[in-house]
Amino acid sequence: MRSDNCIEVGIIGGGIAGVTAALGLLSQGIRVKLYERANCFREIGAGIGLSPNAERAMLLLDPRIHAVFRKLATPNTENWFQYVDGLSRSQQGDEELLFKVYLGERGFEGCRRTDFLNELVKLLPGDCVEFNKNLVNITEDAANRTVVLRFADGSTSNADAVLGCDGLRSRVREHVLGVDHPAVRPSYTHKFAFRGVVPMDDAIKAIGREKSLTRFMHLGPGCHVLTFPVSMGALLNVVAFVTDTDDWPDTREVTVPATKKEVLESFAHFGPVVKSIMDLLDDRLDKWGVFDLRENPVPRYVSHVGRVCLVGDAAHAAAPHHGAGAGSAIEDALALTVALKDVNETLAAEKGPISTNGAISAALSAYESVRYERTQLLIESSRFMGELFEWQAPACERDPIRCHAEVESRSHKIWDYDVGDMIEQVRRALKVNLSNALVEEKRL
Repeated sequence: MRSDNCIEVGIIGGGIAGVTAALGLLSQGIRVKLYERANCFREIGAGIGLSPNAERAMLLLDPRIHAVFRKLATPNTENWFQYVDGLSRSQQGDEELLFKVYLGERGFEGCRRTDFLNELVKLLPGDCVEFNKNLVNITEDAANRTVVLRFADGSTSNADAVLGCDGLRSRVREHVLGVDHPAVRPSYTHKFAFRGVVPMDDAIKAIGREKSLTRFMHLGPGCHVLTFPVSMGALLNVVAFVTDTDDWPDTREVTVPATKKEVLESFAHFGPVVKSIMDLLDDRLDKWGVFDLRENPVPRYVSHVGRVCLVGDAAHAAAPHHGAGAGSAIEDALALTVALKDVNETLAAEKGPISTNGAISAALSAYESVRYERTQLLIESSRFMGELFEWQAPACERDPIRCHAEVESRSHKIWDYDVGDMIEQVRRALKVNLSNALVEEKRL
């Protein structure tokens, strides 16, 4: 048995999921090697909002992660998330308030994704990261207690466990499920988004301070717009969603080029405020397809051998309408860090009773059993929220009372999640798994 207190974990993917998982594991003395296919760290998208559950998870994962977010988080000037009728025609720039949801005194604040990731990677030791590593395949060798990673440049690497943090089109998911499994390919939700950031001074001139300096959701038929401040109030983040009856033109790419004309045409039926926001966007834009894993859900997050698992979008990519994808990935990272820390300590015992393979399998299985239901519900609820914001949800339609009830209830199921209880659930599941694994190993 091991006496070096040093299992090694390979992480595929250097986005928020991969980097936060790496930081959490490193904080517990676990060796980590992170492999990123690009030649540097980078995040797609503009703004990101992190809700209270995500902040609690960051604090427990590694307080430095939370400190980075707090340094970058842009305060809302109002403690309410306001949902307004984007069709309102008032020339004074007023939109009818349909309902609002209380955020708390410091809840659901935002920053730029790139700023957040760039600050996080400064916390990583340079020797634990390798770039230009495009994963080709994975071999789990239970007999030799190792996982072999093969990359497109011809190199290989070994690890005791591998975390697939490689996003929507995950190569690790192909390994876990098999290349022909339907869940390997994400589904187009038939919504796309125009995204951008605009100078705050321009936004205030166009739509006023109230509309620019806090979180607003502008609802309407077939389209909706989310706006909130980022970069400490220097920029307004804009995400303009549109329902699309066509198929996505190229399933290999999440984005395709778009024009300002397309944006203006999509929101021509909206009121002056939304039109003014659209006028602020750049002339040349990208159109982002919204994909998720709802149509063909991932049936498991851990491979059959038990040494490889899926994390974040690789496991449970959801539409962004809850704004909970990154927060959910951070919760995943916390659950895995707890489980792997505990088995690392078990394996470090001079006369540890269980094999590395059995212990790691027990840890990853505990993670999956605790995280699966919550993350699958997030996928379903995120789709529903996107429909509600565009008055397409049959249970709500345009009724603000019913819409309010759904948004408040569903949001608080995410925001109020007890990450401390999650840790206890992981540890209980791990204890059972280790006991079962030990019995099985003695039998063999």
